[in-house]
Amino acid sequence: MEDSSLKLSEQICFPIYASSRLITRLYQPLLNKIGLTYPQYLVMMVLWEHGEQKVTEIGNRIFLNTNTLTPLISKLIAKGLITKDRSNEDERTVFITLTSSGIKLKESAECIPYELAKNMNMSADELLQLKNTMWKILKQLDNQ
Repeated sequence: MEDSSLKLSEQICFPIYASSRLITRLYQPLLNKIGLTYPQYLVMMVLWEHGEQKVTEIGNRIFLNTNTLTPLISKLIAKGLITKDRSNEDERTVFITLTSSGIKLKESAECIPYELAKNMNMSADELLQLKNTMWKILKQLDNQ
């Protein structure tokens, strides 16, 4: 007898995983126009929203460890979009700040959420419901 719990179509994780990959693929042509990868875009969005941040704060906001963030930050520094400065009080603390080029890039990126939503072929209500559900799942899992 076949156990239906092991069917791919019965899994919770698979449609989330596959949807994430496909949505990220939709982002790519939009991000190519502004010269960012998707993870770099996440870092920039945090900085655009919150201003100067500690590396650990960025990591907490986008659910990435510091060792994963370090190469992303290095590439954004090389692109001239951010700077990295150690705290005077605690040299283990590193602050990330937008440069004028990083601030200016925000103007070019502002159309990306709209363009992505348009490419998903879903109504605004469906997208809002999906986003709210995904945030609920993320918060629930983060509290475990």
